Amino acid sequence: MFYTKNYLFFDDVEVGQEWPSLGRTVTEADIVNFAGLSGDFNLIHMNHEFTKTTLFRRPVAHGLLVWAMASGLSSTAPPMRTLAFMSIRNWQFREPVFIGDTVRVVSKVLEKEERARGKRGVITWGRQILNQNDKVVQEGITLTMVEGRARFSKSLRMSAANPRNND
Repeated sequence: MFYTKNYLFFDDVEVGQEWPSLGRTVTEADIVNFAGLSGDFNLIHMNHEFTKTTLFRRPVAHGLLVWAMASGLSSTAPPMRTLAFMSIRNWQFREPVFIGDTVRVVSKVLEKEERARGKRGVITWGRQILNQNDKVVQEGITLTMVEGRARFSKSLRMSAANPRNND
């Protein structure tokens, strides 16, 4: 993956820092497309007449659809040099998300663990997905492996030593 200078390394973030993402409005098309992709055609998501008989009175977005949207939103808040998504822990689905709701993510660095002598590290993130009313609709912990500056510095040194491999 090609990263610009705007992407952060493991070394650039500190425990306690947090970033809010942009928002994204959930559409009926999102729900229909996700149902087709996932095969989850549960009536609570798909059938307006059925949902009138439920607690929510209208279709609810798939929890995993909202989680996937949040994954995309958090990929630029902050923009990290991510190598791998490693784990989800203690994820909670707190509130329903409806067609027309706008979700955003707040990501906070909870822990950092350096690996491979600084070439990479694991970041433990606290993530909250909020709706347009600042209500937490989902929250939990994710772990990602992120590139460290030691790896980047080594790549630059190798490129400078062997300019023919820079094509």
